Amino acid sequence: MSKIEINRKWCKGCGICAAFCPKKVLGLDEEAEKATVVNPEACIACMMCELRCPDLAIRVIKEEEK
Repeated sequence: MSKIEINRKWCKGCGICAAFCPKKVLGLDEEAEKATVVNPEACIACMMCELRCPDLAIRVIKEEEK
């Protein structure tokens, strides 16, 4: 499993991260229209959200295998 950090101050809510996520881990919250993790257990750490974010607001931290 991995951890996704979202800098909500930098996020402009464009939705690119959610659109590129193959496992639908990310979405936009209705309140602030910012990226949010909606399905964390499905994350496969493919890094698509981090690589595609134009605002550098997402960081994927891979958990090391034991």
